[in-house]
Amino acid sequence: MLAADAVAIVVLVFGIFLRRGGRRELVVAFLVVNVGVLAVTVALAGGSVGAGLGLGLFGVLSIIRLRSEELAQREIAYYFAAIALGLLGGLSSVLEPVHLALMGAVLVAVWIGDHPLLARTTTVQDIVLDSAVTDDGLLAQRLEDLLGDSVVSFDVQRTDLVNDVTLVRVRRRATTDSKGIARSAVRRAGGAR
Repeated sequence: MLAADAVAIVVLVFGIFLRRGGRRELVVAFLVVNVGVLAVTVALAGGSVGAGLGLGLFGVLSIIRLRSEELAQREIAYYFAAIALGLLGGLSSVLEPVHLALMGAVLVAVWIGDHPLLARTTTVQDIVLDSAVTDDGLLAQRLEDLLGDSVVSFDVQRTDLVNDVTLVRVRRRATTDSKGIARSAVRRAGGAR
């Protein structure tokens, strides 16, 4: 099962995530969280540890927050998949078909759910406009003119009538290259000001 987990996490990270334009700095996070959960699961499964300790451990894991930056929902899904693979790999030392099938199901779900053909990719930017705009129609037109692109949605974060500025979080379609990988001048929220 340890070898099955190793193969599964390599497929998840290098075969799916990176090939679909994932951020390279998350590779180490996915690998470490997978190996860490695998190690803890093997230790708990092999010993005479009570269910209370196991539930307490995962309670502690659930309160750990990733405070350094915001993660996209897509990246959170990859984290969850890495954790699930580690749990499945550590439950038994014997190669069990049901665990292999569940690992395969996790990989297939990620592959389908993150497939570029399933939904068009969007990108998010925080933009500060040099005027206070309170009319949504006018704001949408101004954003499209400024970005030169179709705006999918926007959310006004702050309108400052005194300083005459508007802070808007904009979601727009990402352009794609010849390989179908989403590209944008700004890859994550907060990059444009």
